[in-house]
Amino acid sequence: MTRPDKPGQLINWFICSLCLPRVRKLWSSRRPRTRRNLLLGTACAIYLGFLVSQVGRASLQHGQAAEKGPHRSRHTTEAPFPEIPLDGTLAPPESQGNGTTLQPNVVYITLRSKRSKPANIRGTVKPKRRKKHAVASTAPGLEALVGPSLQPQEADAGAPEYAQGGNLAKTGERPWRLVRGPAVRAGGPDFLQPKTRESNIRIYSESAPSWLSKDDIRRMRLLADSVVAGLRPVSSKSGARLLVLDGGAPGTVPRCGPSPCGLLKQPLDMSEVFAFHLDRILGLNRTLPSVSRKAEFIQDGRPCPVILWDASLSPASNDTHSSVKLTWGTYQQLLKQKCWQNGRVPKPESGCTEIHHHEWSKMALFDFLLQIYNRLDTNCCGFRPRKEDACVQNGLRPKCDDQGSAALAHIIQRKHDPRHLVFIDNKGFFDRSEDNLNFKLLEGIKEFPASAVSVLKSQHLRQKLLQSLFLDKVYWESQGGRQGIEKLIDVIEQRAKILITYINAHGAKVLPMNE
Repeated sequence: MTRPDKPGQLINWFICSLCLPRVRKLWSSRRPRTRRNLLLGTACAIYLGFLVSQVGRASLQHGQAAEKGPHRSRHTTEAPFPEIPLDGTLAPPESQGNGTTLQPNVVYITLRSKRSKPANIRGTVKPKRRKKHAVASTAPGLEALVGPSLQPQEADAGAPEYAQGGNLAKTGERPWRLVRGPAVRAGGPDFLQPKTRESNIRIYSESAPSWLSKDDIRRMRLLADSVVAGLRPVSSKSGARLLVLDGGAPGTVPRCGPSPCGLLKQPLDMSEVFAFHLDRILGLNRTLPSVSRKAEFIQDGRPCPVILWDASLSPASNDTHSSVKLTWGTYQQLLKQKCWQNGRVPKPESGCTEIHHHEWSKMALFDFLLQIYNRLDTNCCGFRPRKEDACVQNGLRPKCDDQGSAALAHIIQRKHDPRHLVFIDNKGFFDRSEDNLNFKLLEGIKEFPASAVSVLKSQHLRQKLLQSLFLDKVYWESQGGRQGIEKLIDVIEQRAKILITYINAHGAKVLPMNE
């Protein structure tokens, strides 16, 4: 008999060694069978029977385990330890000699790292139970535009030199150009069909933000989701193109006027989208609707800003892109005259234009927050420009000695509304340091709009910008999501604090300008 090696077996062995000799002695001897001896013998007999049953059960289980051993080893070969990570952090269970695997008596618990979750902004969380309806083209019932489409020129042969004259070629980035890809139908009725029917303008709350009107939302969806029926070149060195969108009358040739159009600009001009939302939040309402859109027919498929083409804008000159020709000197004189303020008609000798005095205050505030210099400071005289800035590229920097004769640019009005300005070409700069801000943009401004200043002073500018920019899905993703948008908002908030300090230090007035 083998030597026992477990505590239970030792106890059984010890009891058996005591009981067997005593039972044998009781039954073989001639002593009287007293009540004590009978009870002791009966207990020993019962215990021996119990030991015999345990030995039989153990042998039966051992035989079944030996039969099922090969099947269990094959199963473990197919799926090795599904509950244990395979990165080497935990050792596999030990294996016995008979082929069976001894599972460890351990419970593995995965601890998730605790991360800070940002607060939910209203309208930026998609409801789980509500199904968002897709928004297709703004022209219901028109599956395809009847008539010939405006096809782009080939990228390799005969392409216009708009990329070389644009900003991308000057800054060292790869210039984008028109290409023919799988999304472009040569000679087909549609120039570009949208890949998905889900709108790129996402609104998950019951209504859009209050600072965006119904027309703004409709135009944003028009620019983001409509089918592109053709392209038209624009006489501009920036390389912009007009997208003729599907929405005209059936049977007409796609062109701007009967069909809505959007101005497709370079990927570097993506800040125009941010400028549009900031304009609406501040209550200025002077910019044209702008969205981001991925154009598959553009090289690399990078997102580009698309600005609504407004045919009601007054004609502009080719040199300054302005409907009103002004120099810096005459502009400062207009600020002193306060033209059309409080309903007063200016005198003929005052030199006033049809633009209201408050429009210049709104433009100065807007341009300072985004550091837009191509309107009021075309020669870059108020800050230290970089080599890739337009004023340095065009050799305008040395002309700062005669600032009075410097021409203003991009001063645009509407034909039917000459009192108010329209802010175009709103490319902002977020990488301008605080010690290099252009305060020349604020020169001569003595009043600021109360609605915009109240938003800048409040603690809700960040929340409103997040909620508004979230609507544009392509722009949100192109900037790196919420983390990238937060960095842009940090810059605007810091400039807002500087602007408020400037207003208080110079004693500027804050007036309601909602005429």
